[in-house]
Amino acid sequence: MTRNWTPSSWQSMPAVQQPQWPDTGELERALKQIATFPPLVFAGEARSLQAALGQVASGNAFLLQAGDCAESFEEFTAVNIREKLRVILQMAVMLTYSMGVPVVKVGRIAGQFAKPRSANTEKIGNIELPVFRGHMVNDPAAHEDARRPNPERLVQAYHQSASTLNLLRAFTKGGFADLNRVHAWNQEFVATSAEGKRYEQVAAEIERALAFMRACGVDTETNSALHQVDVYTSHEALILGYEEALTRQDSLTGGWYDCSAHMLWIGERTRQLDGAHIEFLRGVGNPIGCKIGKETSVDFVLNLCETLNPSRIPGRLTLITRMGADHVEETLRPLLRAVRDTGHPVVWACDPMHANTFTAPNGRKTRHFDDIIREITGFVLAHRAEGTWPGGIHIELTGDNVTECLGGAEGLSNDDLDTRYETVCDPRLNARQSLDLAFRVAELIRDKN
Repeated sequence: MTRNWTPSSWQSMPAVQQPQWPDTGELERALKQIATFPPLVFAGEARSLQAALGQVASGNAFLLQAGDCAESFEEFTAVNIREKLRVILQMAVMLTYSMGVPVVKVGRIAGQFAKPRSANTEKIGNIELPVFRGHMVNDPAAHEDARRPNPERLVQAYHQSASTLNLLRAFTKGGFADLNRVHAWNQEFVATSAEGKRYEQVAAEIERALAFMRACGVDTETNSALHQVDVYTSHEALILGYEEALTRQDSLTGGWYDCSAHMLWIGERTRQLDGAHIEFLRGVGNPIGCKIGKETSVDFVLNLCETLNPSRIPGRLTLITRMGADHVEETLRPLLRAVRDTGHPVVWACDPMHANTFTAPNGRKTRHFDDIIREITGFVLAHRAEGTWPGGIHIELTGDNVTECLGGAEGLSNDDLDTRYETVCDPRLNARQSLDLAFRVAELIRDKN
C-alpha cells in the first residue's frame, strides 16, 4: 500500500464488526474523552516487545500468548488478575526449563473486552436481541436495554485496563515473579494434581540450580532477570474508534503507536486487505498479529506480509494459525514454504482453540483438550517438515478451576461442563489443563524425531 496513512485513514475503508451505536454524539464524546487520557503503554515498551519477537522469528525464543477469551467488567478483582498471571508464569517456567530458550510472555489482558460475532442479532427464547459483543460494547443480560451498545463502556474499558496494567506491573516487578517463589506459584488444586506434582519436581530442580549458582559465587540476589519478568499486553484491535483515540505520536521516533496495548492482532473476520482494520494497523509501530484460517491462500498471506511489514522488520508481524486439528499440517505447509522462500521474517504461532470449538449435547460451547493438542502437534510437524520454527502458542485460559473445556488429565466430560462454566464468551482451559498443555508443548518441540 503506497497511500498515505493517518490514525483516521481507516475511516474511509469498509469497517466490519463495528457496533451499531445508537447515539453517534455520545460515541464522539466518549472517544474525545479517551483521547485526552494518558497512554496505557509506551512506544518504548512496544519496541522492546518487537525486539523480543524478533528473537522468536529467528528461532531463538518462544512466544506464549495467553489469557481470557474476553475480559469481564463483573469479575474484575486483584485475585483474578493474580491467578491468571500465576498460570502464565508457571507455563513460561516449564517451557523455558524444558526447551532451553527464553519465553516471551504476552497476555490477552488489559484490553480484551470486545469480541467479533457471526451475526448482529441472536434469538433467546422467542426474543431477538442484539448480539453480545463484549463488555466494552454492551451487557450479556438477555434484554433490550442491556444489549444496546453504550459508548460509556469504552471509557470504563480504558479505566479497567489501566488498573489491570498497574497491578501487572506491581506483580511482575515487585517480587511475585521471583524465581525463588516457583513453589509458591503452585495453587492448592494444582499441587494435588499429576500436573502439579510434575511441576513441583521441576521447581525443586530450579531451586537446586539457583543454590548451585550461589555456591559458585554467582550473585543471584542482584540479578534482576531472576526476580522480575516482562509480561506484555495484547488484544484484538476490534473497535477502531477506541484504538484511534489511544494512538499517539512517539516523541523519540516520530512514529505512531497504538498505546492501548503492546501488541494488537487482527481477527480472521476482519483481515480484509482493503478493509479498515488492516488499514489502521499497517500504520502503527506496534508488533501486529493476524489470525490465519484453513481457507487462507498463499497469495493472501504474502500480500498480508507485504502490507503489514513491507520493511521486513523481524518481530513486527506474527501470523497466528487457527486451522483445526484435522487440517493444520497439510494446510499450513504451503504457507510456511511460501513465506520462508520470500524472506519474510514472521513469527508463526498456533491458536489451537478457535477452530476446534463445538457445541456439547447440553448446548454449551466447548473444546476438547485432545483436539487442542492434536492441532499443536500438526503445527509442530508442519514446521519440522519445512525447516521452520514453530514460534509460539496463542491460547485462552483462566487461573480458576473452571469446567469449560473437555478432557485433560482430569478427564472432564459433558456432565462436568455445568459445574463451573463461567466464561462470558468462549470456553477456556483451566489451570491444570494449561499446565498440562505447557508440558506437552515442550515435549513436542524438544522431540526432534
